[in-house]
Amino acid sequence: MKNVDQKEPVNQEQTAQTLYEARRAEKKAANKIVYWIIGILLALVVIIGFMGYRYVQTSLKPYNRSANQELTVHIPNGSTNKQIAAILQDKKLIRSAPVFNYYVKTHNFSDFQAGYHVLKQSMGLDKIISNLQKEGTPNRPRDVKGKLLVKEGVTLEKIAAEVGKQTKFSKAAFIKQANDKQFLTSLAKKYPALLASSMAQKNVRYHLEGYLFPATYEVYKDSTLKEIITEMVATMDQKMQPYYATIKEKKLTVQQTLTLASLVEREGVTAEDRQKIAGVFFNRLDIDMPIQSDISVMYALNTHKTHLYNKDTQVDSPYNLYINQGYGPGPFNSPSLQSITAVLNPADRDQNYLYFVANLKTGKVYYSTTFEQHNDTTDSIDD
Repeated sequence: MKNVDQKEPVNQEQTAQTLYEARRAEKKAANKIVYWIIGILLALVVIIGFMGYRYVQTSLKPYNRSANQELTVHIPNGSTNKQIAAILQDKKLIRSAPVFNYYVKTHNFSDFQAGYHVLKQSMGLDKIISNLQKEGTPNRPRDVKGKLLVKEGVTLEKIAAEVGKQTKFSKAAFIKQANDKQFLTSLAKKYPALLASSMAQKNVRYHLEGYLFPATYEVYKDSTLKEIITEMVATMDQKMQPYYATIKEKKLTVQQTLTLASLVEREGVTAEDRQKIAGVFFNRLDIDMPIQSDISVMYALNTHKTHLYNKDTQVDSPYNLYINQGYGPGPFNSPSLQSITAVLNPADRDQNYLYFVANLKTGKVYYSTTFEQHNDTTDSIDD
């Protein structure tokens, strides 16, 4: 009898089901992995997009809103937008060169001008672009060190003191430069209409007294005293240009005009009173009567006093217009343009006023034709 191995019949349907389920599980697992990868990629895209958006928005803002310092940039001829962007980023005027370049392209900005441009970190892209589209200067702008204020009605010595406070130069150095004969000669040649009468005058303390126009001037790191003084004189010449013909017509000199203007500057406050006071001075000059201004005495004494005594008014000085007739040697301070025009347009001359006095409490100025009237007015004010 033969032994024959007998195998269990194979259930093909069950095997197929098992394989199907295994493959399905594998596919499901693979899909999960794919979904995870897609999810991660989408998340990365969103994050990167958000970060990119934030980066662009931040890059469009000023580099430093609170910065006021001016920075000079030079844009060479033929520079591309990309090169300009790199220059601006290097100067820390923009946050991102690529964003600047993209912004310029998408907004079709063009016509950037070569040369030197003065910009600030507080400027946004539009402001920077607008400035770069303006014509640049061929030479590098000078670095401003500070500002110098010349007030109306101040003397040359007070201007010198202010220079000593606001610049690297001393008061003494300023006065020495202002008195330098060679320098004065060069100024007179450059501004003959302005300075000829001053240079011809004798017994003058400072030939430039009254000729340093009151204004605010920029002082640069490399400024010289010659430049500072010359700019003040040049400004006075420029302001006086419309009046040279009138001065000549009135048979006055610039020195006489500025002398009276410097007195009017300190004696009056309003434009109306300054014109009337100028009229008083001209009335006195017409009859050879001393002007008798306290301002002239204080200048002669080289000091400021609230009250003058009789002995003060007798000080021996050509500037003392209490005892000297005429205009004196020259101006007593730097007058304003308003005071200069008041001298050229005096008011109420036909009233024959020879005296005036101001009520210091109210500011009102009273005018008189006689000394007796003047004394009565003064007494009434004091009461």
